Amino acid sequence: MESAVRIQEFDDPNYDPFNSDEINFGDHADPYPLIARWRAEAPVIEGGYRPLMGLPAALYPDRKMFTVVGSREVNEVLTDTDRFSNAGYKFNLGVTFGQGSISTMDNPEHGRWRRIFQKIFLPQYVKKWGETIVDPVVHGLMGKFLPLGRADLIEQFTLRYPFEVIYHQLDLPEEDVRTFQRLALGQTDYVNHEKAIEAGRKLGDYFTALVEERRRDPGDDLVSLLASTEADGEYLPHEVLISFLRQLMNAAGDTTYRGTSILLTALLEHPDQMEAIRADRGLIPQAIEEALRWDGPVAVQMRMAAVDTELAGVAIPAGSLLDVVAGAANRDPEIYSDPDRFDIFRDRKPHFAFSRGPHICVGQHLARVEMTRALHAVLDHLPGLRFDPDEPRPRIQGSMMRVPRHLHVRFGD
Repeated sequence: MESAVRIQEFDDPNYDPFNSDEINFGDHADPYPLIARWRAEAPVIEGGYRPLMGLPAALYPDRKMFTVVGSREVNEVLTDTDRFSNAGYKFNLGVTFGQGSISTMDNPEHGRWRRIFQKIFLPQYVKKWGETIVDPVVHGLMGKFLPLGRADLIEQFTLRYPFEVIYHQLDLPEEDVRTFQRLALGQTDYVNHEKAIEAGRKLGDYFTALVEERRRDPGDDLVSLLASTEADGEYLPHEVLISFLRQLMNAAGDTTYRGTSILLTALLEHPDQMEAIRADRGLIPQAIEEALRWDGPVAVQMRMAAVDTELAGVAIPAGSLLDVVAGAANRDPEIYSDPDRFDIFRDRKPHFAFSRGPHICVGQHLARVEMTRALHAVLDHLPGLRFDPDEPRPRIQGSMMRVPRHLHVRFGD
C-alpha cells in the first residue's frame, strides 16, 4: 500500500541506538553463576536487580526494591495479580510506549483490551503470516549472502528479519525500515532518557497519522486490522492502539532477534544437536523451547506490590518494585536437571521466558513461527554451517536482555 505518511529520524544523526545495548542491559557474558548464588542464599533479596548486577540505576521513583530469584516466588509474583501489579512498568515502558500500553495495566482493563490483540494473534492467523510474510523476508535476506559462503548471521540476518516481518505486516515502504528499527530500539535507551522520549514521540506521531490514513482506506495489513477489530462491541481506544504499535517492534522484533540469535549460537556450539535437527525437523519445536529456557532474551520482568504483603518471609511494602528474574527460574535445578546445559533432548517442562499469568506474551505464537521459519531456512540453504575459523566465536552477553553481537559463520564446501 502506498502511504503518504513519512517517518522522522532522530534529531542527532550521530546517535546510534544499537550502541546503547551494553549500557542499558549490561555486558555480562554469564550472569547465571551470580544469580545461582543469590538463589542459594534466599529466594527474595532486598535491592534492585540492576544495582546488584553493577548496572546504572534506572529512573524509578525513590521506593523499596526487591529481586526475586526463587522459582516458586517468581511464579507466585507473576500469577498473583491481587498482590502484584504491572503498574511498575509505568515508570519505564509507560513513559516511552505510552500509558496506554497493556503491559502497564491490570485487570479488568488489561483483559478488556488484550482480548482484541489475542483475536489477531491467534495461531491460525500467525501461521498464515509465516507463509505469506516471514518466508519471503527470510529468503530475501539470505539471498544477499548465500553466494558468498560466509556471513555474520546477526548483522545480515537475525538483527533484520523480525523487524522487516513487522514492517511488512504494517505494509510500509521498505526504505523506511532502518529508521523505524532505530526509533523502536531507541525507545528502551533509558540511560539516554531524552533519546527514548524522542523515539516514543516520533513513533507516536507516525502511528497516529498512519491509523488515520488506514481508517480512511483500510487494507489487510496489521494497522488496518487493529484499527477495525473489536471484542464484545468495543474498539481499541486511540492511546491503547498507538501504545501497542509503538511496543510491537520491541516486543515482537527485538526479543525475536535475540531469541533466534541465541538459538543459532547454541546449536552451532552443539553440532551433534544441530545434526540431529537436520535429520529430524520434528525436533525444531523442542530446540526453540530449550533455547528460550536456557538463555531467554529477557532475563528480568517487573511487578509492583499492590498491597503490603510478604514473600518467602520477606516483608514487601505496598508500592515496592520487584525485579522478577525469569532467568533464575529457568535455571533452577529443582525444576531442570543440569540446568546450565543446553540440551534439546531434556524432558520438556514449562519455562518462564514468555512470563506467566494474564500477562503471558501475546505475541508468543508469532515469535515461535519466526524462529521456526528462520531455522528451517538455515537448514535448507546453509549446508555445512559452522563457525568461521577466521573470526572470533560469538559471545552471548547481557545482564537483562541477552544476545551475541556477532555470529560469523561459513557454509558450503
